Amino acid sequence: MTNPVNPEIRNRIKLAVAAYAYEVLNSPFMEDAEYDALSLEIEPWVKTGNAEMDVFFRDEFEADTGMWVHKHPDMRGLHRLYNAYYAPQGDRITPDELSAIEDLI
Repeated sequence: MTNPVNPEIRNRIKLAVAAYAYEVLNSPFMEDAEYDALSLEIEPWVKTGNAEMDVFFRDEFEADTGMWVHKHPDMRGLHRLYNAYYAPQGDRITPDELSAIEDLI
């Protein structure tokens, strides 16, 4: 079965959560080399169907740092994803909830 999630959206979400974990929580879950490689895959000019996030990535994203995450329009969503998937013993969210969040990030 093919993953229906747009790869650009998936990469933006994963990178944003990784930047949040590192820059805001001081709790990285990704090695620097993995972060750097993923950040080079981000295409900020690509439209994903979420105008707010498209503008954010186009105007604020910088591949060589994670500081841009401090301006992210959905810090609450990043925190929720971090807790659900990367924090030790975090609460899990349903696929429907993740789908709703992906539209925002």
